[in-house]
Amino acid sequence: MELNNDKLSLIVQRVLLEMNEKNLNKKTRDGIFNTMNEAIEAAEQAYKDLSCMTVSEREKLISSMRKAILDNAMEIADICVKETKMGRKDHKYLKMKLAAEKTPGTEILNTKAYTGDKGLTLIEMSPYGVIGSIIPSTNPAATVACNSIGMIAAGNSVVFSPHPKAMECSLTTIKILNKAIREAGGPENLITSVYKPKLEDTMAMINHPKVRMLVATGGPEIVKIALSSGKKAIGAGAGNPPVLVDDTADIKKAARDIIKGCSFDNNLPCIAEKEVIVVEKVFEFFLEEIRKIEEVYELNEDEINKLLNLVLVEKANNKFTLNKEYVGKDANVILQSIGVNVLKHIECLVCRVPKYHPFVTEELMMPILPIVRAQNFDEALEIALQAEGGNRHTAVMHSKNVDNLTKMARTINTTIFVKNAPSYAGIGFGGEGYTTFTIAGPTGEGLTNASSFTREVRCVMVDSFRII
Repeated sequence: MELNNDKLSLIVQRVLLEMNEKNLNKKTRDGIFNTMNEAIEAAEQAYKDLSCMTVSEREKLISSMRKAILDNAMEIADICVKETKMGRKDHKYLKMKLAAEKTPGTEILNTKAYTGDKGLTLIEMSPYGVIGSIIPSTNPAATVACNSIGMIAAGNSVVFSPHPKAMECSLTTIKILNKAIREAGGPENLITSVYKPKLEDTMAMINHPKVRMLVATGGPEIVKIALSSGKKAIGAGAGNPPVLVDDTADIKKAARDIIKGCSFDNNLPCIAEKEVIVVEKVFEFFLEEIRKIEEVYELNEDEINKLLNLVLVEKANNKFTLNKEYVGKDANVILQSIGVNVLKHIECLVCRVPKYHPFVTEELMMPILPIVRAQNFDEALEIALQAEGGNRHTAVMHSKNVDNLTKMARTINTTIFVKNAPSYAGIGFGGEGYTTFTIAGPTGEGLTNASSFTREVRCVMVDSFRII
């Protein structure tokens, strides 16, 4: 056949069209789209496909997702640290492992039944449909993993809006999870997002009519936006967790537990110990035990002042904002920035400060631990309450006095209250119970799980199905 220019052009166009279709199919298979509207439309279809599956089939998808997270945890942790330049690879890995192993699946979805003279009533937990989930830069991949398991276990699909500074690690996790879902026989695009997430994409997701529920994990601003949407919203806001040490505590254990919790992932977790208040009677003993820990560096007065000017920017009315350049940075890096070079590896910087010091009142999210002296337990509790700032997020106490423990728990009334352990025990790491990386204090769901992402539906049959 003779090829003229017109025929040749037609063939080239057809080949290019086929290539584009293949590329498009390839792109949509991993759940990542060019626009938020495309991502939501695909998630809507995936939700409909998931609705046709049984709960046991759904649980197979969850099992495949758990395995994929574990198999890729170290790679994802490495990407997280390199991209965000925050936190520690070894601790990011532990977070991924925790999400895979201790995030509840379908087993937490319980049905209630009521029977009586008038018949049978069933109350079941039904999915919302498409959930829009906002992901922070401080804890991106583990939140994607944890939320995906819980939301899909509940029967939903999910559209993620990751923080732009955590785009690669978030999208990599989404791709890995979608692949695991497909391999287990699940629908494509059950988890979706966009290639280059921006604020406009987040707002488009929040306002899209097919997004039935919003889950915002991050700072107070984004939580407020989600709560103002008019949709069902779960808000996981900020915290400034205080630690109280009274005179009955095991001081040696308390010192080591507090440093472990404060330094975990360079203090990025919202549950991590941010300040410690110690009663007068054991204050010096506590400092002695802290100084015995090789990975700790105690700042002197001059270094405290240099550090204050480095990590906090003072605004009007004695208000401060964080210098985000140092959020989640290694303690050695922070020390070097104020001209202090230490040969050994340092994980936590400690400093003695008064109760109104900005290190106490501001949530730093850095491995910096201010230590405050209190005259007695009552004063220590008052300082802890002020430092927590009414967030009702997390608090920690080291004590063997049951009355003191009870009084602090009732007074501070936080979503998580940890006794005699590092703060991370509160999310199941070294403690009992399940885990989550979306801790909904502002909206009251607490440690979210699959049931948090469901709505109650009621089915009533009158004068039938009653056995007795």
